Amino acid sequence: MKLKEKKTSIKEKAKHETVEWIKALIYAVVAVIIIRLFVFETMMVPTESMFPTIIPQDRLFVERITYQAREPEYGEVVVFWTPFVDKEAQKMLRAFDHFMDMFSPGEFKGHVKYVKRLIGKPGDIVELSPNLLDEGYSVVVNGETPTLLKGIRYERAAIFTDPNFYRKMAYPDEYPYMSAQEKTLFNYYNQALDYEISYEEVFEGLGVEDYAWYDKESAKVKIKVPDGMYFFMGDNSAHSFDGRYFGFVPKKNIVGGPLLIFWPLNHFGPIDKVAD
Repeated sequence: MKLKEKKTSIKEKAKHETVEWIKALIYAVVAVIIIRLFVFETMMVPTESMFPTIIPQDRLFVERITYQAREPEYGEVVVFWTPFVDKEAQKMLRAFDHFMDMFSPGEFKGHVKYVKRLIGKPGDIVELSPNLLDEGYSVVVNGETPTLLKGIRYERAAIFTDPNFYRKMAYPDEYPYMSAQEKTLFNYYNQALDYEISYEEVFEGLGVEDYAWYDKESAKVKIKVPDGMYFFMGDNSAHSFDGRYFGFVPKKNIVGGPLLIFWPLNHFGPIDKVAD
């Protein structure tokens, strides 16, 4: 083979291999996008609400198949889109998180994903009852504590101390006699979360008495989960911004169940979804 023909052959071979590599890369990217859209989601955990099971800055793989086939059960750990725009949590996201969220539904733009434990389903009546064996309160759903929630203690706060809590979050100016501390708190939440908008969407057509009331017989605040909604709380109750504070989560907001922690590497592994 002449030198010129040999050089031409090498160039054609290199060109062919380059094209094949580009095609393989395109196929890989398409496959990743398809898997991301229909099978897996990712999320960064911004707070310590599920400590020690999940710690702040953990990044999770979330599988989306299970809760498309069935609804989550009491006590299962669930990932969902917040019903509100969380401006503070958005500041904590990094380039990778923003890139992965590019493939998410447009209606959740500005929202973030939370990971909490399922407490109540549509129609459930939920209350917190003092635990007789140790400190804290146990969750009672329709008169009993679900098995997977028996080992968790919660703080009685927010809606479980004040049936008007959600409405105060949305419309603090309606309550001129609240303390300065409460006023500051509600104004902060309202602005940081665009909570008024969320309240009007999630609680549309509902009055306070439809979802929260003070039960004189038991001396407890009880809540009723509206149709099409779920109620979630975090295991690390004292440091969890959860359903006690922001209310209910529409069914459409549920993403899936956390499968494993993939970053940081020293925390890599499957997630224990059952409380001790």
